[in-house]
Amino acid sequence: MIGVVAKENQRQVVEEFFELFKTPWEPFCAEHEYDVVIVTADQVPAVSARLILVYSATELEFDRTAVCAEAVLHAGGLLECEDALVSVYGGLRTFSPTAQAVPCLASRIGTAAVALDASEKRVIRIGFDLFEEVRFLLTLGQPVEQAAVPTLDLHIAMLRQWMIEAGVVFVEILPTPANADYIVCLTHDIDFVGIRRHLLDHSMWGFVYRAIVGSFVDLLRGHKSMSQLLRNWWAVLSLPLVYLGIAKDFWEPFAWYLKVEEGLPSTYFIIPFKGRAGKRVPGNRASRRAAGYGVEDIAESVRTLLHHGCEVGVHGIDSWNSAESGREEQAMVASVTGHSGLGIRMHWLLFEPDSAATLEEAGYAYDSTAGYNETVGYRAGTMQAFRPLGTQTILELPMHIQDGALFYPGRLHLTEAEADARCAKMMDGASRLGGVITILWHDRSHGPERFWGGFYVRLVQALKQQRTWFASASQATGWFRKRRGVRFSAAFEVSPQIHTRRDESLATPPLKVRIYNPHHSLGYALSGPALPFAEFAWDGNSAEDFQRGIASAHSPTCSESVLP
Repeated sequence: MIGVVAKENQRQVVEEFFELFKTPWEPFCAEHEYDVVIVTADQVPAVSARLILVYSATELEFDRTAVCAEAVLHAGGLLECEDALVSVYGGLRTFSPTAQAVPCLASRIGTAAVALDASEKRVIRIGFDLFEEVRFLLTLGQPVEQAAVPTLDLHIAMLRQWMIEAGVVFVEILPTPANADYIVCLTHDIDFVGIRRHLLDHSMWGFVYRAIVGSFVDLLRGHKSMSQLLRNWWAVLSLPLVYLGIAKDFWEPFAWYLKVEEGLPSTYFIIPFKGRAGKRVPGNRASRRAAGYGVEDIAESVRTLLHHGCEVGVHGIDSWNSAESGREEQAMVASVTGHSGLGIRMHWLLFEPDSAATLEEAGYAYDSTAGYNETVGYRAGTMQAFRPLGTQTILELPMHIQDGALFYPGRLHLTEAEADARCAKMMDGASRLGGVITILWHDRSHGPERFWGGFYVRLVQALKQQRTWFASASQATGWFRKRRGVRFSAAFEVSPQIHTRRDESLATPPLKVRIYNPHHSLGYALSGPALPFAEFAWDGNSAEDFQRGIASAHSPTCSESVLP
């Protein structure tokens, strides 16, 4: 069990952190015994835990009594963690190592953490405030320059590794289902639904310019092939036939995606109202935000999507700044889908600090706006669905990979080979850290003038080759809700009265439970090599099944995962 000594204003941040690092913990109580104590408060209690982790950028009285090394305070810095540079966004205190203070975390500007070993316990002094870093990531989010680093997930990985190295025996419910390494959500923002709806407007003329001039420039720069250039020019020439209904509308998205994603439960975010640009849209091109369709115009297509097992959510216009508008927009989409409690992603990814609370007030089940227009990566520093600070029920499903960010001029503007490498790195990170990769491919991206469909097909096939669970946005957030619903009453005990209802848990895969250092204190010799962990699958309902899995993991004959 972990005891946490945090600042008074950090309670909600601490609670959310331990929904992401799902392991037994409680606010520190002097009468209780702990294997691990985490401190971010100014005073470090006298405890006899196996591992004490003191996180602070300020000088503490503890530093003098513990003979800590000489320290220097910086405005921030980059930690060297695995193969990544992890930003510290608040203050960072670096230490000069001594014989008593051994380096255990490096940064680009000095030693960021030192270990002070005593008999039967280890103290690690870390030069930043963990929970203030978490607060920053879950509210403001990472700047574009650090988007490629899953900072919050790596903070969890560092803490977990220190616990393992200290020989702490602990349980964690991993952020990935049993029999999978991570979750994949395929999503589509439906902005246009056909070029026929855009006769002689800015969308059509923009298409013509990019197809003729932009694709020629892309050819010279190696971003387009000669075949794609000629197909773009032909698409422009065929526009009169498209408008007359003689030629196929090459912006029609649904049939193409249903074919490519056959059998996969993707999620479509649909505009509720035609012609509404929004009330508080920044920039001098706000009027261009209005869509040429509303959900009622494509009701038959929506029913087709639902028939194929897809999910339909709201592509919000004003929901981000008005709960009243949010209710109106959700009601319009619900009137066509027949479903309530929908999810949302905001058009143009518009958001502000209070938006999550506004969306919650409007009754949305989840939001999937947290992402970048300019790049791909981890806005909140995590691949997990999380509860935004200041809310009670809504979950945020981060968006990680967007087609426009990868390929559009003025954004990353990558070649397909460069985009392959960027996506492969994110897939590797998800395989190690767990969580969900949420992918956004827009409605017209498979056709002229973009031709990003071939890359998308290869990306989906690559994801199929990995140990992944493809889920709709509701299924993914439902699985995270099941994991978040588990409460620990002790280090290896769960409270059965809080478990997810069985009918809900049957809709999603089992949880993956891992026991670290399961044989550390057995007191007898093991036959064969022992792994540092054992795993078992658990449905999240039965406390008895949980205890049986724990007992099996601690068995001297268990030297490997009990999962297939």
